[in-house]
Amino acid sequence: MNGRRIVARTRGQQHGFIRRLVSPGDPISERIKPFVFLDGIAGPVASGTGFGWHPHSGIATLTYALDADVAYEDTAGQQGVVHATGLEWMRAGGGTWHQGSIHPHSATVTAFQLWLALPPELENGPAEGIYVAPEAVPQLEPVRLLLGHYGESSNPIPTPSPLLYLDVELAAGQTWSFLPPRGHNVTWIYVYRGQAQVGGEAVGDELVVLAPGDGAVAITALPPARLLLGSGVQHNHPLVLGSHSVHTSREALARGLQGIAASQPATSA
Repeated sequence: MNGRRIVARTRGQQHGFIRRLVSPGDPISERIKPFVFLDGIAGPVASGTGFGWHPHSGIATLTYALDADVAYEDTAGQQGVVHATGLEWMRAGGGTWHQGSIHPHSATVTAFQLWLALPPELENGPAEGIYVAPEAVPQLEPVRLLLGHYGESSNPIPTPSPLLYLDVELAAGQTWSFLPPRGHNVTWIYVYRGQAQVGGEAVGDELVVLAPGDGAVAITALPPARLLLGSGVQHNHPLVLGSHSVHTSREALARGLQGIAASQPATSA
């Protein structure tokens, strides 16, 4: 039997068509940092629904839509469309801006945006945008590798610290055992479709946090289930928050806000 018991649960809060599972500085994010924010969409979204120009600093964001294309533009100089199941990565570093819009393939959309707190050596560094086509995202049944290294495969996006981010799809009754890489002491799971047993406890439509450690956890789908899983090394720095920023100190936040002001696109004013 594994010893990774569930120590926290959340269903998040609904904000229009977005459900916020984790926010920077809330008790869940303190447990699972560097994972400090997770938004989910599960429902109808009008084509062209957009998120206008907005800034970030001190974090990296990853946007992942299962059944919609995402049009993007950023002040790192890139513009285009990430097709459904591809990835939009933006490492904001010392300040950058981006905008995007959703173009569904079906009546309902399932999509996620994750934020990662950056370590001190990267939090005020240069911005980086990486856009990964669907066919370039590694698939190792039952796992889709959204970030990190798993088995013999690597996602093309370089992670800012040791971590994994997986999308896992299980058939009814299927059991999958996850053994974190050595040194990973943070694990969370969001069962976003169906229901599963996680370490022997029923979980459905909620995010759970496992006790710190690097032991294995068994996940069994009851009906068919789909889930996100994050695993990593604890971010052992404070979370100093701005409106769109997360840094490790007030000084770093001040530099990030200066970078945001300096990089503001004229069309956002």
